[in-house]
Amino acid sequence: MPQELEGIIVPVITPFHEDESLNEDGLRQIVDYLIAGGVHGIFPCGSQSELFSLSMDEAKRVIDAAVAAANGRVPVLAGTGMVTTRDSVELSRYAQAAGAAALSVITPYFIKPTPEELRQHYLRICEAVSIPVLGYNNPGRTGVSLTPETVAAIAREADNFVGIKDSSGDLTNTLAYIEQTPPTFRTFMGRDTLIYAALCYGCVGAVAATANVVPELVVGIYDAFKAGDHALALQRQRQLSPLRQAFSLGSFPVVVKDAMNLIGLPAGPARAPITSLTGQPREKLVAVLKDLGKL
Repeated sequence: MPQELEGIIVPVITPFHEDESLNEDGLRQIVDYLIAGGVHGIFPCGSQSELFSLSMDEAKRVIDAAVAAANGRVPVLAGTGMVTTRDSVELSRYAQAAGAAALSVITPYFIKPTPEELRQHYLRICEAVSIPVLGYNNPGRTGVSLTPETVAAIAREADNFVGIKDSSGDLTNTLAYIEQTPPTFRTFMGRDTLIYAALCYGCVGAVAATANVVPELVVGIYDAFKAGDHALALQRQRQLSPLRQAFSLGSFPVVVKDAMNLIGLPAGPARAPITSLTGQPREKLVAVLKDLGKL
């Protein structure tokens, strides 16, 4: 890899103005905040980034802005998974040309490809680029499971298929990725409540949406683990968990954006029909942020 991918990667939100247009200046401010918090990589155009709501041109603009904002300080892992293989290939080629260090490709959504169709989908994307490609398993959002068997088959055929983000929340599934792929394959945890456990199981890091809000705390879990201080890593994991559990207070992906707005970051709204928290849910989110020392 051009730069080693490990540690805490942030699926950085896509900031919008109040009219829901892209706020590229806001993205630069947020990337600076995340890098100052110690994160090891930036992941634009992920699910937390509302890729599903972006046009192809908007996704390209977001990738350009993220690469420019990172400015070589940390690797950019661009999300390029679209519903069709054709669009995924187009965005993947664009991200490579824009300077992304690697790609993260979520499974198609709405449609339900077979394992063989998924294998062919990822192989075509890998053939279209020369930079590393990681799969992205998020069955709760997509309705599609990228099984360990399929991932292992792709890894055997494509040299640049080098890792996966697993957001299933199933540690048994995460462990199966590790066990069934080569030793150099890089498995990332995608469920923020399981970062410490995943590191113990052999994951190389996490792609953590909560790091948009508290990057220093999420990085602190990883740093404590790497230093051999398991008690501190577990303490920090438990400190983080209420923020991840607060995601249920509203419709995905608004809770992270509301939290960022509350602490003074220019996240802006989620795109309609998703709306910001009000009333008791908002009060509960404020309480979580106060407990974390962010308010």
